[in-house]
Amino acid sequence: MIWLIGNKGMLGTEVESLLIKYRLPYVATDREIDITDCRALRQFSEDKQLYWIINCAAYTAVDKAEDEPDLAFKLNADGPLNIARIAGEKQAKLIHISTDYVFDGTKEGAYVEKDSPNPISVYGGSKYEGEKNIQKSLNEYFILRSAWLYGKHGNNFVHTMLRFFREKVEIRVVGDQWGSPTYAPDLAEAILGIVMMNSEAYGIYHFTNEGNITWYDFAREIYDLAVEKKFTNKKISILQINTEDYPAKAQRPRNAYLSKDIFKNTFQRNIRPWQRGLHDFLEEMREN
Repeated sequence: MIWLIGNKGMLGTEVESLLIKYRLPYVATDREIDITDCRALRQFSEDKQLYWIINCAAYTAVDKAEDEPDLAFKLNADGPLNIARIAGEKQAKLIHISTDYVFDGTKEGAYVEKDSPNPISVYGGSKYEGEKNIQKSLNEYFILRSAWLYGKHGNNFVHTMLRFFREKVEIRVVGDQWGSPTYAPDLAEAILGIVMMNSEAYGIYHFTNEGNITWYDFAREIYDLAVEKKFTNKKISILQINTEDYPAKAQRPRNAYLSKDIFKNTFQRNIRPWQRGLHDFLEEMREN
């Protein structure tokens, strides 16, 4: 049986949809089981034969984390430690989702899995601590670092842009931060692919959609598609600004580009371009 933790979030919702689609036996929990309470996790799992645990639960409010470091570390570091302990007790394989924010963004070119993390925000620090806690307490784990995640469920950049297109005539977007947008269903498929092949290729992997773009150019692409698909017919001025001109409490990595070569070679999977994911997202939104 698979235990999906965090099934109500943006990624967890997509993972659960695939578990149902592929008719895989699973149980799912969200906030009703506190991941910071190891006894609650143990009590829930004690009568279940678990082979996999997929952890999609996390504190994701990047700027708010600067004001709530204790809570961020409790959920992103202590929580994964507890889950890893349960996975060890149940002899279950763990898949845990991490982030590009473990890096400082100063590298030229794509980050690979062996690059040394150096988080520059509370959020990034809490996620890196979660990675280390898993590595120290468990052998059978997969840590998937992703970036710029968006999807139908929950707040994300694409939803924000679509709202701005309705409400504003001018939008200012940072043009000196680079990364790869990731469509949540594509990441969910990658996660379930590992499960369904019952992989034992444990370790840290990077997964995003293919391609490298700035937030500014991503916003322009969203706008062009939104006009094409008739989400809006307004003329919107999208202005490119520098990071220093955008008020944010937390620092972001200027370069969040992650190499997917190890993931693709290990699991023999092609990863589609971010443009295809964005197209499918807006197409599905239009149909619904």
